[in-house]
Amino acid sequence: MGKINVKAEGLEKNYGKVQAVRSVSFEVEEGELFGLIGPDGAGKTSIFRMLASLILPDSGTVRVAGFDPVKQYQDVRRRIGYMPGRFSLYQDLSVEENVQFFASVFGTSLSENYELVADIYRQIEPFRDRKAGALSGGMKQKLALCCALIHKPEVLLLDEPTTGVDPVSRKEFWQMLKRLKTKGISVVVSTPYMDEAGLCDRIALIQKGKILRIDAPERISESFPFGLWLLRAREMFALLTSLRKYPHAQSAYSFGEDIHFVFQKGKENPEALKEYLQGLAFKDLEIREGKPTIEDCFMAMDS
Repeated sequence: MGKINVKAEGLEKNYGKVQAVRSVSFEVEEGELFGLIGPDGAGKTSIFRMLASLILPDSGTVRVAGFDPVKQYQDVRRRIGYMPGRFSLYQDLSVEENVQFFASVFGTSLSENYELVADIYRQIEPFRDRKAGALSGGMKQKLALCCALIHKPEVLLLDEPTTGVDPVSRKEFWQMLKRLKTKGISVVVSTPYMDEAGLCDRIALIQKGKILRIDAPERISESFPFGLWLLRAREMFALLTSLRKYPHAQSAYSFGEDIHFVFQKGKENPEALKEYLQGLAFKDLEIREGKPTIEDCFMAMDS
């Protein structure tokens, strides 16, 4: 195991009676791209804010770049780059003014760390005189990432960086993250998009403040404990309703153009299912075996 740049043990955070984070523990190595994957309200932002020394945990311990965010918050803040979920740069300043400002805060300059941010800065440089508030969603995120990296942090914390960003910009953003980790930066990223989980080295699936599992994405997919069947027909809503009424259904939910269906353990019988649906006169019915995704695994763990 390499150098550990982020270590959380037994983290807990409550807001009144709401348990936002429940006994969360994980580690992130130097140069690792680690994902916190879960829906809105799962506790991801609270975890990020504790790592960034913005809020205090109710219990548990944290080390970021070797420092305690509670007792050594100044040391932590010098060593992290943090992108909150909401765009937080100065909207009335230009692209260039934002970059210069954040560089000056950390006592550095764009030229000093240009090699680190060059791939990103070259994409926003044509708009350097444009006010940040007038940028597109994708360009805003690239500017925010550039400002978060300008001081060459050891740990980069990105809270849902691609939410609300178009698919092309999302793809470009993840390509940039993969290049950053080759420079030894530990990247911790959260996302509600299950398809982005496979782009991480390891992921933590989180729901209702609790981590369900931590592992490499491919190992999680391979561990799916059921057979998975993909179905479609002309009347998709009626098909979903009928599948959920099937006596041996474990789960059935829409996924893109298909419905993902899982039998109860020991009750797998696709021919009987097909006969059941044909008896209901579904038109253009298709049933085929499928390969589980991270989302299928998450749904099985959360059920």
